[in-house]
Amino acid sequence: MRRFLLAACCALLALAPAAARAQQRTLTIAAQSAPTALDPHFHNSNSNNAILRHVFDPLVDFDTAGRLVPRLAESWRAVDDLTWEFRLREGLRFHDGTPLGPEDVAFSFARLPQVPNSPGSFASAVRQVTSVTAVDSRTVRVATREPAPFLDAQLSGVLILSRRLHEGATTADFNNGRAMVGTGPYRHVSYEHGDRLEVAADPDHWGGRPPWDRVRMRFVPNPGARAAALLAGDVDLIDGVAPQDVARLSADPRLAVFGVESNGTAYLFPDAARDRAPFVSDRQGRPLDRNPLRDRRVREALSLAVNRQGIVERLLAGQGAPAEQFAPPRVLGRAPGMPPLPLDPARARRLLAEAGYPEGFRLTIHGPNGWFPGDAEVLQAIAQGFTRVGVEAAVETLPTATFFARATNRDFALFMTTYASNVAAITLQQVVATRNPAAAMGPFNRQHYSNPAVDDPLNEALRTMDRERRDAFTAEAMRAAIGDVAVIPVFYLKNNWAAVRSRVRYDPHPGWYTNALLATPVD
Repeated sequence: MRRFLLAACCALLALAPAAARAQQRTLTIAAQSAPTALDPHFHNSNSNNAILRHVFDPLVDFDTAGRLVPRLAESWRAVDDLTWEFRLREGLRFHDGTPLGPEDVAFSFARLPQVPNSPGSFASAVRQVTSVTAVDSRTVRVATREPAPFLDAQLSGVLILSRRLHEGATTADFNNGRAMVGTGPYRHVSYEHGDRLEVAADPDHWGGRPPWDRVRMRFVPNPGARAAALLAGDVDLIDGVAPQDVARLSADPRLAVFGVESNGTAYLFPDAARDRAPFVSDRQGRPLDRNPLRDRRVREALSLAVNRQGIVERLLAGQGAPAEQFAPPRVLGRAPGMPPLPLDPARARRLLAEAGYPEGFRLTIHGPNGWFPGDAEVLQAIAQGFTRVGVEAAVETLPTATFFARATNRDFALFMTTYASNVAAITLQQVVATRNPAAAMGPFNRQHYSNPAVDDPLNEALRTMDRERRDAFTAEAMRAAIGDVAVIPVFYLKNNWAAVRSRVRYDPHPGWYTNALLATPVD
């Protein structure tokens, strides 16, 4: 613990020259989602990953065009089918001056599966890794038990910690700031849980001093409040612009709106595994003797009741696109030629009758509140569609941290969330592959779905180095998952940020990242 306190003191002392500057560039952001924790290995979520990139770095990362680019590693290559090498930049140091070397990469990989109570583990990124060794002081060799064609892409999500500084560090040590010492462009200053985060520029960062001296991030889940803060001049940049506000803010000459088609899908996840499921009853509220969501016909009926086009056009004001599979158009390896998912209430009612539910049943749909713009309204629209075909649906939304903890605990029969990735096979591996914690498969498979018709081609895709064959296996797995209604894709998200035109330009990230590194001072 003493070394955490010493590191924090060193970091604060190093901030003194910047604080004394006569003119500081400060960026103030109103962000939709607060991190569930500041531990870089606790929760693989968009908001956590974006915010923590201020303080910590990965080996490689995806840029806003979807290309893998160097970060701590200046270069990398697949030596053979079972070996990757990463060449670290020269002179890398943590904020307290501690050098970064291959042993820190090995430590970080080993820590991923050891973080307790994780609602979304990073362990799958290194599930195929058998050893991490130092070739020399700057070269890391990673051996895998089988070909790992996506290893570099998966490692883009792994932020590197220090064996010396962080061995034994708990999630609480990061949350209270004691362990918040990284190699990133900003140094941690303060954090008030669920309210605000402040960081200050690291003048010695390997990539050069960032353009903003200080970044203050406020967490404001209400989109109207974020827009009001921007219009009042209280903040410089907001994320999660509500769909209905895009046109209004775009028309304001003081503001600029920056949008991008995301790599994320909003989807419903039904419990197709348990014989009994919570929040399901007959129309009189009595428990059912079996879980209707186990029947594929019922899951298909629910999908047929979702008016995807109407949701995108009316609720999202065109800020998105109806989903036909579990990977948006910009994602690598998505299945080609999949037909649109239809809206057909009449067929939905017939399927429910065939499955033994001619009078329908009751169901509660759960979801996070403030996770993406319009999430609560989308849930209500979906519930209305279900009710029209005979499934009397109610909606319950929860704060994000509570929602994800309860979803992981299997507290829900059906819930809505999102998943984003640059690679379709990784999306399937994370969400619908049979859950196997020992093999780090299916870490986001919160409903414990299992289907060999998905697993078998997916496992082949995950170990096939030839891209054409790999994409064919991925497409087979995708078609099997959608055909079995493992998940119910609803729409592909479009992300929008708005900023004060005279102060900030923003490079929108398809992974929803809100980060000062993507914001450039206009002057």
